[in-house]
Amino acid sequence: MNTLKAWITRYQFGSLLILTGLLVVVLPLSLDIFRLNLVGKYLTYAFVAIGLVMLWGYGGVLSLGQGVFFGLGGYAMAMFLKLEASDPESTKIQSTPGIPDFMDWNQLTELPSFWLPFKSLPFSLAAVIVVPTLLAFIISFAMFKRRVGGVYFAIITQAVALILTVLIIGQQGYTGGVNGMTDLKTLMGWDVRTDSAKYILYFVCVALLLASIVLCRWIQTSKLGTLLLAMRDKEDRVRFSGYDVASFRIFVFCLAAALSGIGGAMFTLQVGFMSPSFVGIVPSIEMVIYAAVGGRMSLVGAVYGALLVNWGKTYFSETFPDMWLFLVAALFIGVTMAFPMGLAGVWADKIVPWWKSRRAAVSKAGGLPPPKAKPAAVKQEAETPASSIPAA
Repeated sequence: MNTLKAWITRYQFGSLLILTGLLVVVLPLSLDIFRLNLVGKYLTYAFVAIGLVMLWGYGGVLSLGQGVFFGLGGYAMAMFLKLEASDPESTKIQSTPGIPDFMDWNQLTELPSFWLPFKSLPFSLAAVIVVPTLLAFIISFAMFKRRVGGVYFAIITQAVALILTVLIIGQQGYTGGVNGMTDLKTLMGWDVRTDSAKYILYFVCVALLLASIVLCRWIQTSKLGTLLLAMRDKEDRVRFSGYDVASFRIFVFCLAAALSGIGGAMFTLQVGFMSPSFVGIVPSIEMVIYAAVGGRMSLVGAVYGALLVNWGKTYFSETFPDMWLFLVAALFIGVTMAFPMGLAGVWADKIVPWWKSRRAAVSKAGGLPPPKAKPAAVKQEAETPASSIPAA
């Protein structure tokens, strides 16, 4: 029992257990399927947010183009679903049966060659991760090896988001254009629009999200996590210690891209379409907001940030349809001004100290010894000084 408690304390999984209870028990029991499906949609954005925690919070690299990788993962899954929905029987009224409807509208007479591999589900699932990761590797290798970083890297990622959006819209016959890929109904013959399917996809999304958090938390507590923090604070010292800073940044950028791709694929499955509106500059900046509101140093906080901001968008748009954008902006500005470290900072700086002082007061009043303080070894890695860089 003590070993389990020490393990939970070391990896700070207490907050993760609370989140698990909320997502697995509380929300499914308290929400109808429509609202639960909305929460599942919000959680797909949380994949991008936790990737930004690793990239921005720990790696010190701000990307304003994560929507690119979210969209690539979503399109990879959408291409498989669209091909399944475009069988010759379902498309027999078209001029060319057996191809997606938007291709027929654009006078294409056969399926493009790069679409053919997406008839395979294993290939499509692999592409969800490989395609965003490969693009991230190309961009980051070209930039970080030349020591391009800071605001210049952020601007370049915005340019990539804009370029991909224009490309998708311009190649309407191959991508569906501005309308995207719609009418995605089945996965290997399984109707993903039914209530039972929505419940299953929600829990699959939750499981993948929790697994991603565990993976990222393991990286944070490893030697690599310490190096990422050191590079963020004292890049030159890390470089002079013999480490290749560019390689570590390439790795964490590719990791964030892979997580974003998974989120995009789950979005396509739960919502039933994918369009370029999720690829451009505006959605990419919104994804940074999720991490900022939740706390850019907290994986669990990033999930809460994605839930809070998207819930605010839904609530305000339903309640105040004429001014909901202003209210969402006020929510973001208010949270970031009042709590610079996000929701996770409120928890760590306000709630936890208050709870400890209350426990100490109750213990003293009852004649019991006060609770023991946590050892210094389990403090936040954010406080790790650059001088603690491990030897190469």
